[in-house]
Amino acid sequence: MNDHRHDGHPTGTRPGRRRTRAEERIDALETSPAALAAEVQTLRERLAQVEQEAADNKAGWQRTAADFQNFRRRTEQQREETIGLASESLLRKVLGVADDLDRALAQTPPELVSLGWVEGIWAIDRKLRQLLESEGLTPIEAEGRPFDPREHEAIAHEETSAAPDGTVLSELQRGYRIRDRVLRPALVSVAKNDNETSISNDTGREAAAGED
Repeated sequence: MNDHRHDGHPTGTRPGRRRTRAEERIDALETSPAALAAEVQTLRERLAQVEQEAADNKAGWQRTAADFQNFRRRTEQQREETIGLASESLLRKVLGVADDLDRALAQTPPELVSLGWVEGIWAIDRKLRQLLESEGLTPIEAEGRPFDPREHEAIAHEETSAAPDGTVLSELQRGYRIRDRVLRPALVSVAKNDNETSISNDTGREAAAGED
């Protein structure tokens, strides 16, 4: 007859053997359905929390990256604008020198025009103009055209019947564009023609006389 003794030790363990931590953890687990369901719910909530934190961190990184890109674009734009303003300022000064050179050449006596050193100055003037054109400068058309306040600056008005009112009669200083902007307006003299006003007044007086 077998003698079955119950010594209080869990099944599968020998008396006197120390239990491992793994065995202790297994024994400590609550294996009831309600406990397992609660544990699963806790894990799901923790997972949702971690996912939300990850999404928030990702959104923050994306905003930081976008802010940095915007900062780089603004910095580059400001740098280009600063360089552009400095270039325009330098070009205006060079234009002033070119104008002085043109005025000096225009006053050259006819008997000196064929001299070598005068021809050399003309060559320098041409090269200077070519340099300005290579930088994107183009002259503004003025003489014979209608006055345009965006491109012309009137410094004189001449009464004349030889041209329509508001026509540019002469160019006193050449104007220039740099690409699509006016770098320096042309200084011009503009026609002031009162004939049209006189004709309108005469027509009005004739109409009034006819009514009488």
